Amino acid sequence: MVTDADHMILSQGSLRITGRLVDASNATLYAICSLDNVEISCIYKPVAGERPLWDFSQGTLANREYASFLTSKYLGLEVVPLTILRDGPFGYGMVQKWIEIDESIDLGTLFSQDHPQLRKMALFDAIINNTDRKIGHLLPIDADRILGCDHGVTFHVDDKLRTVLWQWAGEDFSPEEISVLSKAMDGLRTDLKEQLEPLLTPQEIECTLMRVQRLVESSCFPEPNPNWPAIPWPAF
Repeated sequence: MVTDADHMILSQGSLRITGRLVDASNATLYAICSLDNVEISCIYKPVAGERPLWDFSQGTLANREYASFLTSKYLGLEVVPLTILRDGPFGYGMVQKWIEIDESIDLGTLFSQDHPQLRKMALFDAIINNTDRKIGHLLPIDADRILGCDHGVTFHVDDKLRTVLWQWAGEDFSPEEISVLSKAMDGLRTDLKEQLEPLLTPQEIECTLMRVQRLVESSCFPEPNPNWPAIPWPAF
C-alpha cells in the first residue's frame, strides 16, 4: 500500500547508494533513502545509466516507469511499488520503494498459475503495452499479493506486448476487468491523460487509448502477436 509518509521520504529524503544489481541491463542501484531518522530501502535508476534501445527514445525509461506506476494507481490495480522521479547522486532518475519478497515462493512455479494477482498483472500489462514481463519481474509479497517491477519499456506506439503471463489469452474479461478498462478509457481522455502528458508523447498516449478501446471491443485478453516475440528473452 502506498502511503503519504513513504512518498515524502522517497521524495525529500537523502539517497545513499549501498549497492548495484549487476544483472540489470541498465544502471540499477540499491539505495537507502532517509528523512528525519526514518529509512526506506529503494531502487534508484538514473537516466544517465539507461542503455540506448533501438525502439525506445533515449532517456525515456524512467518516465515510462513512473507512468506505469501512475496508471496502476489511477486504475486501482496497485500492482506497482511506490515510484517517483527525482534527482539523486548520479542525476535525475526513477526511485522505487524496495519490496521484500517471500523467498519461499518459487517464481518458476508461480508465474504459470491461475492466480488472481497475476491475472490483474496481465490486464495491466495489456493496457501499458509491456514489452518485458519476465518471471523475475514478479514480486510475491506473500501467497495472496504480487507486485511487479521493471516497467521501463512500456507505452510504445506499436503493439509489443511480450510477457510470460499468457495463461488467460483469449479468455473473456470479467465485468470487473471491463470496468477497469472503461475507467482507463475515460482517464486517458481526461485526468490520467494530464498526469501522463509530461512523461509520454501525445502519440503514445493516444495509442494507449486506442489499445484499451480495442481490448474493450474484443472483450477478452489479447492473443500473442504472430509478428512479435511473445515471450521476453531470457524469460527469467
